[in-house]
Amino acid sequence: MIAASPETGAKRPPIPPRPWTNTRIFGNALMALWIVAGVSLVWYLGTSVASPFFQKYWPKYIDGFLVTLQIVSLSLVLGMILSVPVAFARSSSWKIFSAPAYAFVYFFRGTPLLAQTFLIYYGAGSFRPELEAVGLWGFFREAFNCVIFAFSLNTSAYQAEILRGSVQNVAKGQWEGAAALGLSKPVTFFKIILPQALMVALRPYGNEIILMIKGSAIASIVTIYDIMGETRRAYSRSYDFQAYIWAAVIYLMIVETLRRIWDKIEDRLTRHLKR
Repeated sequence: MIAASPETGAKRPPIPPRPWTNTRIFGNALMALWIVAGVSLVWYLGTSVASPFFQKYWPKYIDGFLVTLQIVSLSLVLGMILSVPVAFARSSSWKIFSAPAYAFVYFFRGTPLLAQTFLIYYGAGSFRPELEAVGLWGFFREAFNCVIFAFSLNTSAYQAEILRGSVQNVAKGQWEGAAALGLSKPVTFFKIILPQALMVALRPYGNEIILMIKGSAIASIVTIYDIMGETRRAYSRSYDFQAYIWAAVIYLMIVETLRRIWDKIEDRLTRHLKR
């Protein structure tokens, strides 16, 4: 609130009351509806903890959570390793490197993850004799390996673009200043450019992790018993709709926990940029 004027001593007049327009009434009614829905959901889940369904299937949900964690973790790590050479190839001025990298990124970012998983899981069977000849059929025979392979390729394409865009976002003056100090390009990149680029990439990387967690539900379609796989199995045996409610709650808790952890990491690494 603004203090009284030192010249006239007059106080600021009170703010007139806001009229109850149709928009304001609709907004308040919608907010009240969301609050009632949230309270109802919490009450329903609280009362369902003692239900026979929860008592019977909650160990299966834990097993599915561990499988989901394995899929997402392995895919992100392998995708991160693969994204580095892809990002360098995309930034290369040589067409022999940039063209294949562009085609790779274009395909895996432009097609659905579900289609990519099907192409690898079902398509590998069409080339069984060839894969057996080179000793790779044992790998592609397992659904878990196919899922990791498909997810890793998909996330590597996104991570490569995140890394490339972050590096290009660093001002060229950083390179010129390092060259004036006599620093070599590798030292300049790893000691000066890359740390700044990673700070820029923190938020996009966090979004990619969240998208991978939610996208991992696709693995259940190819007989992987992750969270969604266990949910489908529980529903097929019980026909209890709360199976999907608990799955949604678990995914929401994972995403929210990760979001808060990532915000803490970002605040920690960028604290010197805040005023």
